[in-house]
Amino acid sequence: MEGLSNITFTIVLGLLMLLVASSVSLAEPQTHYHEFVLQATPVKRLCMTQNAITVNGMFPGPTLEVNNGDTLVIKVINKCQYNATIHWHGILQIRTGWADGPEFVTQCPIRPGDSYTYRYTVQGQEGTLWWHAHSSWLRATVYGALIIHPKEGSSYPFPKPKRETTLLLAEWWNANPIDVIREAIQTGGAPNISDAYTINSQPGDLYNCSSQDTVIVPIDSGETNLIRVINAAMNQELFFTIANHMMTVVGADASYLKPFTTNVIMLGPGQTTDVLITGDQPPSRYYIAGSPYQSAQNAPFDNTTTTAILEYKSALCPVKGLGVKPVMPTIPAFNDTNTAMTFAQSFRSPQQVEVPTEVDENLFITVGLGLNNCPPNFPSSRCQGPSGTRFTSSMNNVSFVLPSNFSLLQAHHQGIPGVFTTDFPANPPVQFDYTGNVSQSLFQPLSGTKLYRLKFGSRVQIVLQDTSIVTPENHPIHLHGYDFYIIAQGFGNFDPKNDTAKFNLVDPPQRNTASVPVNGWSVIRFVADNPGVWIMHCHLDVHISWGLAMAFLVENGIGIMESIEEPPPDLPVC
Repeated sequence: MEGLSNITFTIVLGLLMLLVASSVSLAEPQTHYHEFVLQATPVKRLCMTQNAITVNGMFPGPTLEVNNGDTLVIKVINKCQYNATIHWHGILQIRTGWADGPEFVTQCPIRPGDSYTYRYTVQGQEGTLWWHAHSSWLRATVYGALIIHPKEGSSYPFPKPKRETTLLLAEWWNANPIDVIREAIQTGGAPNISDAYTINSQPGDLYNCSSQDTVIVPIDSGETNLIRVINAAMNQELFFTIANHMMTVVGADASYLKPFTTNVIMLGPGQTTDVLITGDQPPSRYYIAGSPYQSAQNAPFDNTTTTAILEYKSALCPVKGLGVKPVMPTIPAFNDTNTAMTFAQSFRSPQQVEVPTEVDENLFITVGLGLNNCPPNFPSSRCQGPSGTRFTSSMNNVSFVLPSNFSLLQAHHQGIPGVFTTDFPANPPVQFDYTGNVSQSLFQPLSGTKLYRLKFGSRVQIVLQDTSIVTPENHPIHLHGYDFYIIAQGFGNFDPKNDTAKFNLVDPPQRNTASVPVNGWSVIRFVADNPGVWIMHCHLDVHISWGLAMAFLVENGIGIMESIEEPPPDLPVC
C-alpha cells in the first residue's frame, strides 16, 4: 500500500509540475509568423468593380492579434504592380527602425516581385493599433487591425467585455487611388474626393448597391462589449456615433485612458479609440454611423455617411427582418469643431504619468498648406491650384522631399553624404500672425530633405501650430517610433506667456497621433530614447503627398541597448 501511495504521490506531483510548466510556457512571449501577399483583387462596391490592391485577397486585410511582449515576423511578398511598404502604425519599433515601413524613410520600397520580412517585438503596449501601406496612396485598400491583448495572466483595467468588435473606418473611390493622387500631383490641384466612407470596407445602407453587405455588430441585452474603432480613411477626420447608445472611452492609440462617457467620438486618420457599450436599449437594430468632420472652409469633401448595424440577438425575428429600418443616430454637423475639441480635451491618462517636466529641446513647428507659383516651363494644365498655382504644404516653411536613391535611415546608418541635411529649423523662419490674415508672400515654402538631430535621451517639447495659409484646418500629426503626451491644446496662436499655465503635467493622455485644432495648437512632450530616423507627418495623405512632414534623427546612446540594430540582410535596395 505504501508503495502504491508513493506511486500515486509521484504521479500527482508530476501532473502538478506539468501544469505549472504549461502555465509558465503559456505566459512566455510568443513569436507569430505571417505572410502578406500584396496582389490585385477584384472588389465590387457602389455597383462598380475595381481591381484593388489587397493583402492575401482580403479587404480589409488580415487582423493581427498578439499579446504585449510578443514578436511578429511578417514576410511581405509584393505581387502587385506598384512599389510597396507596410507600416505598423503606433508600434514603437524600439531599436528596430528598419521594420517601421515608411517608404524612403526607414527602407527602400519592396519592388514588384520582391519580398521583405518585418521583424519586431511589441514592448509595453496594449490596445488597438493598425497596419497600412506607406507608399503613395496604396493604403486606401491595404490596411488592417493590429490588436494587442494584455500579457497572459494580466487583464484589462476595466471589466472584461462579453465580446470584442473591431471597426475600421475608411474611404472608397470609384477609381484607382494611385491614379487619383498621380493626377493631383500632375495638375497641381486637389485630388478628387472619395465616393464613399466605409466600415470594414462596406459603405452601408445609405449608398447604392451596398445594403446587402452592411456590417452587422451583434450585442445582447445586458452585455457590455468592447468596440475598437480605427480611422483608416485617407483624408478625412470622422465622427463616430451609435444610435441611442452611450460610449465609455477606455483607450486610444494602444494606451489606456481614464474612462469617460460620450455619445460621439472623433478620430483623425491614424487614430484609434476603444469604447465600451452596454446593451441597455430595447432589443432592436441601431445604426452605427461614420460621418465627416471637415474643418477646412470651402474645401470640397465627401459629405456622406457610412453605416453598420448594432443588432440585438434577443430582438424578435420580425425586428431582424429587412423591413424594419434601424434607428438613426444624431450626427454632428460636418463643421462641428466644438464637439471635436470637447472630445479631445476629455482625454486623461488613468493615473499620474512620468511626463518630462524639464525640456532639453523646445521646438515650435507650424503646420499648414501653401501655394507654389507656376514654374515658367509648366503649361496651365499643370497649375490648377487657386489662381494658377500648385498646392503644397510644409512644416516651418519647409516642404519635405523624400529621397529616391537611399532611405534616410540607410543614409544615416552608413554615413552616405548628400541624402539629407540636419538643419530643419526649430522655429518658424519668420514669425507672423499664424491664424490671422497671412501675407501671400509667405504662401510659398522652400523644399528640402531637412532632418532635426536629437541626442539620445533628450527631453523634447513641440508646439504644433496650425496656420491659416490657404485655409486653416485640423491636422492629425503622427510621429513614428514614439508615443508622446499631449499636455495642452487651444485655439489661436500659442502664447508661451499665458498658455503654459494650461499644461497638464500630471495625467496627460499618451497618443501617437495628435489632432492639431483648426486655427489652433497642440503641445506634445516625449523622451527621445529610441534611436533611428523617425518621420513626423500629417496623416491626411494628400498633405504628406504635398510635403507636410519632417523627420527626427535620434542618435544612438551608450552601448548596444541604446543603439539601433544592424539592418536585416533582406532590406530592399533602391
